[in-house]
Amino acid sequence: MPDFDTIIRGGTVIDAVNSTACDVGIRDGRIAALGENLGTATRVIDAGGLLVLPGGGEGHCHIEQRSAVGGVMNADDFYTATRSAVFGGTTTVVPFAAQYKGASLRQAVEDYHELARTKAVIDYGFHLIVSDPTDQVLGQELPSLIEDGFTSFKVYMTYDALQLDDGQMLDVLSCARTHGALVMVHAENHEMIKWLSSRLLDRGYREPKYHAVSHSRLGEGEATHRAIRLAELIDVPMMIVHVSSEDALGEIRAAQSAGLKIYGETCPQYLFLTADDLDRPGAEGAKFCCSPPPRDKSSQEALWRGLSNGTFQVFSSDHAPYRFDETGKLKAGANPSFKQVANGVPGIELRLPLLFSEGVGKGRMDIHQFVAAIHRMRA
Repeated sequence: MPDFDTIIRGGTVIDAVNSTACDVGIRDGRIAALGENLGTATRVIDAGGLLVLPGGGEGHCHIEQRSAVGGVMNADDFYTATRSAVFGGTTTVVPFAAQYKGASLRQAVEDYHELARTKAVIDYGFHLIVSDPTDQVLGQELPSLIEDGFTSFKVYMTYDALQLDDGQMLDVLSCARTHGALVMVHAENHEMIKWLSSRLLDRGYREPKYHAVSHSRLGEGEATHRAIRLAELIDVPMMIVHVSSEDALGEIRAAQSAGLKIYGETCPQYLFLTADDLDRPGAEGAKFCCSPPPRDKSSQEALWRGLSNGTFQVFSSDHAPYRFDETGKLKAGANPSFKQVANGVPGIELRLPLLFSEGVGKGRMDIHQFVAAIHRMRA
């Protein structure tokens, strides 16, 4: 009888700290041994000259979720999204179970489980999205869900359908501290976005490129600063997600230097796209509309520094794909205004290959930093 189901022979095993030339023995779907000359196996994979890496953990993705802009459904379901993920080296995903105003948070979790359980081809879990922190939610549903293992949830400082004001943010942060959870924050100044958007549209500036103008880096920096101060008041951990600008990066770095439990995340779109990608003929720029939007080359370099110096603990895709037709990005017509475009871009499959080729391959980070960044699903 073989010693293992599978042995991966001759590779260099990489984790977040060490590089070790050894074989990997797998039994019953689990790594059972690391070493030399492990014995026999039903299947042997020759990894000579190759790196053997842990599967990636994708901690920020939107699957079978409706957009906050126009209620458009993601193009992926749990089968197509998780299939794409595993082809890109990701073996666990943690998308969101999204509560909408007036709805039950517990019911949202049950609904998303129903979508995922028969379709997902890899491991999955859920973060929560809290958009309606009522007494019922904060006093009963959220504590119960945290006890059940849903120990991270996201809140929004913008979007009419999702935004919490500062008082609601404090209520959620207080609940997180009491029950031991991590709060993830979409940090943009809602009033700045509304004010800029209104004036742009009034003056006829409606093309997709003005999405980037309306979501200013100053608004991202201000909201990041404010979110951190709210977390400091309550003394609770917080992760600022999908950071796109040096303004927000600086706020996170300053908080970390001051000893606060503040963590950061950035995404491929902020390393490889710029606002110029939104400035394409017709509605082509709508393909690249996401929030916060891509910035410029100098912002890209700042974010690379944030990955290499440890300001960012997590590198996620914020995968949120929409079809480029009337069921997705063009729901409002062939030439929608920037306010009518569903915000989101795909990325779940290419997250790891892009970071490896452009990060490790070009000397911006070492292989151990790469493994740490792609394997953490939250701080």
